[in-house]
Amino acid sequence: MVCGAPPAQPGGPRRSTSASYRSPVVDPASACVVEPVRARDADVQVLLVALTAELAGSGYTPEQTFGYSVEQLEAGRVHLVGARVAGRLVGVAGIEVQVHGLAELKRFFVGPEHRGAGVADALIDALLAHAAGSHVRTVRLETGDEQRAAMGFYRRHGFVRVPRFSPYEASETSVCMERAL
Repeated sequence: MVCGAPPAQPGGPRRSTSASYRSPVVDPASACVVEPVRARDADVQVLLVALTAELAGSGYTPEQTFGYSVEQLEAGRVHLVGARVAGRLVGVAGIEVQVHGLAELKRFFVGPEHRGAGVADALIDALLAHAAGSHVRTVRLETGDEQRAAMGFYRRHGFVRVPRFSPYEASETSVCMERAL
């Protein structure tokens, strides 16, 4: 997966009439590497704090963010992946495999300067692959009602809105979504 590459042209790449068609050149500095990370890693914690701050800046109270602490991420055995561009961690996301073929996305964040460059796509692809390999049939998530870009992103990845599930039923700001695998 290459993050930061220009979007594909509608109808695919244009070919020249000459026999020497070349693939687009990709700058190695823009290559995105997604790999497992640990919640206690300092660079992971920096992104988790940035996520919490961004949610607070959107007007959500701490009770409305449903964030997982490092201890909760570890206790829930949340599979965390990070995206690195030029060696720098620029995104982090997790998935908690639960019972009865369910999993829930947890703590999904990409730094603002890397949004729209394919980093989030690479993260969600890695999480969905992990879920499929763990015999998950349905992936769920909760996001905030003001997170319109996030909801659009999840819709593009096959998630649909569903009634709020536990523990979000009483949260008026919660939007729940799910996707079958």
